[in-house]
Amino acid sequence: MIQRYLLIWLTLSSLLAFFWPTPFVLSSPGLSSVIAVAMFAIGSLLPRNEFRLVLKHWPTVLTGTMVQYLVMPLLAWLIVSVYPFSPGIKVGILMAGCVPGAMASNILTHKAGGNVSFSISLTTSATLLCPLVVPWMLYFVLGKLIAFDPWMLFRDLILTVVGPVLLGHALSRSFVSIRGVMNKLGVPLANLAILWIVATVVALQRDQLQAIPGILLAFLIALNLCGYLAGYGAGKAFRFPEDKRRALTLEVGMQNAGLGAVLATKHFPDLSEAAIAPAAYTFGCMLTGTVLAHFWSQNRSGNSTSESD
Repeated sequence: MIQRYLLIWLTLSSLLAFFWPTPFVLSSPGLSSVIAVAMFAIGSLLPRNEFRLVLKHWPTVLTGTMVQYLVMPLLAWLIVSVYPFSPGIKVGILMAGCVPGAMASNILTHKAGGNVSFSISLTTSATLLCPLVVPWMLYFVLGKLIAFDPWMLFRDLILTVVGPVLLGHALSRSFVSIRGVMNKLGVPLANLAILWIVATVVALQRDQLQAIPGILLAFLIALNLCGYLAGYGAGKAFRFPEDKRRALTLEVGMQNAGLGAVLATKHFPDLSEAAIAPAAYTFGCMLTGTVLAHFWSQNRSGNSTSESD
């Protein structure tokens, strides 16, 4: 129910936070824990043989992950280079471009007739590699402009992203009872976490959101759409079958911007605008991803396969 109408729930929860911000603001110190819970749920939902599939088909998975981690940060860097946004907005755009793909891409890949196994493998690979990518890409771009500690961000990603994913997967594999519970509650937990994170960012930044510049929204849409185009183009260049092209397209364009909003809030506390771009990107990629998946669902030539082969 939540997953199917996630965009609607995002809108409603954000409107609630905008007009009644107090409970969300009070919960803001616990956003990192909310992310950890979401990642634990995602890890518990990974297929039992997911890591084996990633290793077995590592050339294809690594190729797709490299496309994502090259294209999106580069596009974000181009945006902040060509337009004189404030430092906080620049951080937010870069964060939206550097974070790994979102779980929603797996669901939309299924709807689009894409290769779901490949999509899950891409999300898994990008999530596990994010501590090695996100801090250093941000440091490379921002190191001379804004002071921040990449090692602290690295540690935070290990503790709140990679660790919970691995723990959730290990426990669900080891204990049938835990897997049974998480099969029922994992998806709602992960989606509720996304809703709460975005709503909290809206509550914290409600004054800035009222005056969000149209040029920022235009650039975020461009970032999202160019990500889709680059993902599909790369899949075609590497001669991926159609179902994998669709999976890669959605994976590249749909970033885990909720994670980006939390990281921006925590690691750039002096830049109050830093979480705005990731929060806005969450809405944008959900909207465009849903439209794209619906369009592709009308043309089911890209049949998904059970394995990332």
